[in-house]
Amino acid sequence: MDDDRPDVLLTGLLFYDLVLTGLGKPPTPGEEIWTAGMGCGPGGIANLAVAASRFGLRTSLATVFGDDFYGEYCRDVLCDQEDIDLSLSRTADGWPTPVTVSLAAGHDRALVTHGQEPPYSQDALMGDPPEARTALVHIEAEPREWIAKAAANGTRVYADVGWDPTQEWSRDLLDQLALCHAFLPNETEAMAYTRTESAVAALGTLAELVPVAVVTRGGDGAIAVDQTTGEYAEVPALAVDVLDATGAGDVFGASFVAASLDGWPLAERLRFAVLAAGLSVRHHGGALAAPGWYGVDRWWRSLTDPDLKKAYGFLADRLPADAGPPVHHAPVTPPALHL
Repeated sequence: MDDDRPDVLLTGLLFYDLVLTGLGKPPTPGEEIWTAGMGCGPGGIANLAVAASRFGLRTSLATVFGDDFYGEYCRDVLCDQEDIDLSLSRTADGWPTPVTVSLAAGHDRALVTHGQEPPYSQDALMGDPPEARTALVHIEAEPREWIAKAAANGTRVYADVGWDPTQEWSRDLLDQLALCHAFLPNETEAMAYTRTESAVAALGTLAELVPVAVVTRGGDGAIAVDQTTGEYAEVPALAVDVLDATGAGDVFGASFVAASLDGWPLAERLRFAVLAAGLSVRHHGGALAAPGWYGVDRWWRSLTDPDLKKAYGFLADRLPADAGPPVHHAPVTPPALHL
């Protein structure tokens, strides 16, 4: 019997991203910097949604679109171009779609956002969430009711967490891991919340709280423990030229879920997620940098490095026979909407 549930259930705030790259350094007050690199497209929660959909996962997104140019453009891209189910999403009259300008310099970026609080909360959008195979969530200090409902439905919850601007790193937040199947923080977050001094020590603490614990380490790769299988894995990062790192963590998470749903060994899941995230930073950030099967297939077929060929040899058996059409990357300017 076919399982017609969504593979991935998502909710969160959507942004229209304008990304400027090749700056060399951030501008200082009173300074004007010219750059030839620019891209635009959906961002925020769209990063996860597009990354998941491009790996063939049935993706259901609950978000809010403004009734403006940016909202309509993002809706068209996500629904018509990326085949994402938006039946749980809403358009808010008179509410402006948040717009973020990302200034990418080196391996980091600075963000400036124009926006207002959305008129609908995550819990209002989700209500009683539909049954889904997985949910990708961003846990915050205030627990979301829909996550508990989804977990009770049998949905496997994969969670990440963000920077705490208060820098208090309350351990109370970790109580929410009782609802989660997997937790995927970066090493700074992991060490801060667990009060440990290394990524390995943080992983050990998290492994006692959640079945699958992953700690991402940027240029040092990632480490993970899967208590359900007894596996431990540590993989290096992919050496790539970074254009823009925006959304790389989201691509990592979506890729890890895609490989997990197919039951891959932990080391393969981790390498695959590191690869996908590495491929994403070569393009203007946000949702449209996600490589999908097409990007991974192109990378594998062009690979000549014998060490990488050996490390990623599992892809020969994992890649689909049809990797699909080329993915759309961020345009310099959005096409005009025909109203």
